[in-house]
Amino acid sequence: MNDIPPTVVRSSRTVAADPATIFELIADPARQPSWDGNDNLAEAADGQRVRAVGDVFSMVLTQGAMRENRIVEFVEGRLVAWLPSEPGKPPPGHLWRWELEPVGDDTTRVTCTYDWTGLDPDDAFRQKRARATTADRLRASLDLLATVAEKV
Repeated sequence: MNDIPPTVVRSSRTVAADPATIFELIADPARQPSWDGNDNLAEAADGQRVRAVGDVFSMVLTQGAMRENRIVEFVEGRLVAWLPSEPGKPPPGHLWRWELEPVGDDTTRVTCTYDWTGLDPDDAFRQKRARATTADRLRASLDLLATVAEKV
């Protein structure tokens, strides 16, 4: 039996809202804590809505640490991905990706991917946290995102 967890974790669900509505909740960091199913995001300043690869937004985590998030993939209304890091430091090698695919007039398939393939295998702290980020934890964020988006 292989006890090594996958380094790419993905979860999807259908949301009864259009892609533009959902994308605004994801691309505006100030709105992300309202649907964070991991209880990891505390707050982000207003005015950081991401619009392109290369944008950076800052987020305060629930334990008080600050994170900078560099946008590395971006298609307005469809895709956004970022690499988190401590301020002023290079990203340690994990990526968050959100993909939106319209499946009906006001229905969207949302997929969240957490990819920690690039984490240093000797970084025990980050490896432990990455292994704890399961598809069920991603699904918790997707479920909260759906709840918020479907009320907009």
